[in-house]
Amino acid sequence: MHPSAEAIGLAPALAVGLLIAYRGDPVSRARVAAGALGVGLVFVAFVTQLEPLANHTFLWAHLLQNVVLAEWAPLLLVLAIPPRLAGRAAGFPLFRPFVALPLWLVTYYTWHLPWIYDTALRNPHSLLHLEHLTYLAAGICVWWPVVHGRSSAGAKAAYLFAAFVLASPLGLLLALIPRAIYPFYVHVPRSWGPGPLVDQQIAGVTMAAEEAIVFFGAFAAYLLRFLADEQASGQISPSGKRPAARARPAGLRAAPGSARSRH
Repeated sequence: MHPSAEAIGLAPALAVGLLIAYRGDPVSRARVAAGALGVGLVFVAFVTQLEPLANHTFLWAHLLQNVVLAEWAPLLLVLAIPPRLAGRAAGFPLFRPFVALPLWLVTYYTWHLPWIYDTALRNPHSLLHLEHLTYLAAGICVWWPVVHGRSSAGAKAAYLFAAFVLASPLGLLLALIPRAIYPFYVHVPRSWGPGPLVDQQIAGVTMAAEEAIVFFGAFAAYLLRFLADEQASGQISPSGKRPAARARPAGLRAAPGSARSRH
């Protein structure tokens, strides 16, 4: 085992926070399971062999940790929040869609700039922890409007589609750039595994595929819910067309104020 501060500090703190949030109200098993899985992902990502691989050898391992902190664990933790507590935080500015999404994107892209990325890796006991905390915080913000927001299913689908479209270029760029762009991983000694460029390509492809599954999958789910709601309300017919206005039955009297036929 190779525990880091995230495993021995952050994960237990998240677990304690959820236990405090659950006090006083009955909590469904689904919420408890989501919270346990979210905390467990953070713990596993920073206590197993993935931790030294990320800090000393492979870019793909570090990007996998980033994905856990910025996307997977935040979604599960937000799902675990009970409605009562979520209602109290409804007006928090960082949980509004037009704030949360830009904040998450800026956090993601900024930390992946080569000189910032390398500086964080060269300061594993300070700046790297800050990077991980900001990923988790921004991830919670970006998922909050989806899970606890009051917007319609159509608005949430549009929000998730925007997140997918705006975030996916990062992984694609890493996969397509013809040279390794992070000097830290170029110069680390490797006794096995792919070289720096192939390592970067694997990381980029994995990141792009993961975001396609998570964000596009969530977008598709909310889009289907939106279409189902529209159909249920009669706005869209099963054929996909809006229902035509019904013809007035013959024999009805003219509406008040309309011209009457003369005898």
